[in-house]
Amino acid sequence: MLVDCGLIQGRPADETRNRDAFPFEPSTIDAVVLTHAHLDHSGRLPLLIKAGFKGPVYTHHATRDLCHIMLRDAGFINEKEAEWENRKRRRRGASGIEPLYTIRDAGYALRRFKPMSYDDEHEILPGVRICLRDAGHILGSSIVEMQLNEPGASRKIVFSGDLGHRGSPILRNPATVDEADMVVMESTYGNRLHRSWDDTLKELGDVLNEATRSKGNILIPAFTIGRTQELLYLFTKYFSAWGLDRWTLFLDSPLAIEATEIYNRHTDLHDAETQAVRSAGTLPLTPPNLHISRTARQSMSINRIQSGAIIIAGSGMCDGGRIKHHLKHNLWRDNCHVIIIGYQAAGTPGRAMVDGARHIRLWGEEIRVAATIHTVGGLSAHADQAGLLNWYSGFKNRPRVALVHGEETALASLESTLKAKFGVQPLVPARGTLFDLKTFQVEPPTA
Repeated sequence: MLVDCGLIQGRPADETRNRDAFPFEPSTIDAVVLTHAHLDHSGRLPLLIKAGFKGPVYTHHATRDLCHIMLRDAGFINEKEAEWENRKRRRRGASGIEPLYTIRDAGYALRRFKPMSYDDEHEILPGVRICLRDAGHILGSSIVEMQLNEPGASRKIVFSGDLGHRGSPILRNPATVDEADMVVMESTYGNRLHRSWDDTLKELGDVLNEATRSKGNILIPAFTIGRTQELLYLFTKYFSAWGLDRWTLFLDSPLAIEATEIYNRHTDLHDAETQAVRSAGTLPLTPPNLHISRTARQSMSINRIQSGAIIIAGSGMCDGGRIKHHLKHNLWRDNCHVIIIGYQAAGTPGRAMVDGARHIRLWGEEIRVAATIHTVGGLSAHADQAGLLNWYSGFKNRPRVALVHGEETALASLESTLKAKFGVQPLVPARGTLFDLKTFQVEPPTA
């Protein structure tokens, strides 16, 4: 079995690894369990199928719906990037490249999806039962409880997936699990604490007031699934308190627009507050002055606005999508404000701005960073260190832990904190590490 099959994201040198062969024979995999729709978890499924995987992909209903738009969008982008690259290669007389995968490849992958609901247990293979619990990260995100049984041995493995930030708008808090033999746990913010929600909301309101005085535009590079919907919820809830009637709000991302429509369909997955808002007759993801920009022409028209626009556009790390065009037209203006609201991987333009770069490159052109860059970390969709520790504390038997999905400093910090607080010695596996679930022995990666 395989749990998740995501794209490698970040520096160009890292992303080239997406074309590498899998470190196993895909035809020998019987099933995939997908924790959620973000491309760093789902984005190589079309490649897996092209390489010979013929089994089912088990995931939540909402994840299936989100992947329907995300994987197709990724295929479209791959096709366009290959077309653009091949034009340059032809001018040099070099041979062309194939897209990483296509829209059609994405469609083949989506046919393999077997949707499940939270808290329903299914036997997916002989001796293998899984149950999905709400991870609270994005719509449909799941913690996976996996029960493995064979003669003489039984093991329960829990995969955290990406755990949500407690108290986030729209979604419920991550579910707790009380027993496991082994926990495979994310560590994205294993070395950080988020600001409180009260401080975060005050900070966001203060940024909006400061930008109002500057009389420029506000750019918000937003992850199209999760963060965008949270922003729309907050802009609806605090519309009057934050003086949003002074602004024109643009949602400039076809993918985010479709994702928001999916969020609005799965109201059974919303938390009690969001359901109460809807029951009272308010559409919780629809601020009064929201303008939807589906077409490229609508997006380009926004660039003529020099003041009074709040532009939410993908991608969240500024390494693709329409936000790059808005940065090109606004970043060099000293009355512009950029609000960074999510994790920025090393090597991305978003990370460069957070780290204080005075220039970034877009399409080969150097753009001066004169705008004010605000990092509002409290809006993260990931649990912080305290949230990760709180989730692990729900296990009554203090199971073994393998830490994954984090940069080295985050992994190291969470490893030492888990050891000090709970007396466990986490495994921090290198790529290719083998762990024997029957003997609990670790085999280091081979050369």
